[in-house]
Amino acid sequence: MTDDPVAVSADWLRAVRRAEPTHAHETRLRDWSRADLRDRLDTDAARLAFWTNVYNATAQSVLAVSPEQWAARNRFFSVDIATVAGRDLSLDAIEHGLLRRSHPKWGLGYVHNPFPSNFERTFRVTERDPRVHFALNCGAAACPPIAAYSRDGIDGELDAATRSHLDGEVAYDPDGDSVALPRIFLWFRGDFGGRGGILAFLRRYDCVPADATPSFTYRSYDWSLDRGNWRRGR
Repeated sequence: MTDDPVAVSADWLRAVRRAEPTHAHETRLRDWSRADLRDRLDTDAARLAFWTNVYNATAQSVLAVSPEQWAARNRFFSVDIATVAGRDLSLDAIEHGLLRRSHPKWGLGYVHNPFPSNFERTFRVTERDPRVHFALNCGAAACPPIAAYSRDGIDGELDAATRSHLDGEVAYDPDGDSVALPRIFLWFRGDFGGRGGILAFLRRYDCVPADATPSFTYRSYDWSLDRGNWRRGR
């Protein structure tokens, strides 16, 4: 098996997709030494790809075996269900601690956890990238499709995932000068830089005209279970 943890995480996710045995991948990540993992996850690109793959592989693995766990969503997100370098992790710990740089899921993306664990400080990203919200899939129908992300290609891959999701979920009304947005923009507005950051983000992905300053409305979030929503070709 490869010595690149990002590649191992991607291979694990692909094995989950194909319903192949995943024990070797999970064991490799569980037993990885922290010092070596730290050295190999040496950039934000590597950390983004790695933790996104781990999150998606973990969620899909659990839901494939026991989808009834989705009925108690708070527990599903908060209980430790993955182990990396000897550290037991919940989906919340991966998303909000490691991928969102110690910003709890409450607080709209503005509140920072001042007391992260040493593991979190060591392996979290150095800068938040809001595009990760369009790559994580917890099994809800409103989640974006799942893909395996790579160390070298993560920037373009996140761009493609973001553009695809926004194309299908953002609706601009020029007559009413308003734009309907996925609820992610409300829950994590601080990740995007507040209203001004959201508007710049929407312009970047051609969701609104460059000279438009629309009001925002937010779609309801569809929490119904929809596991196995894989992106074609990825």
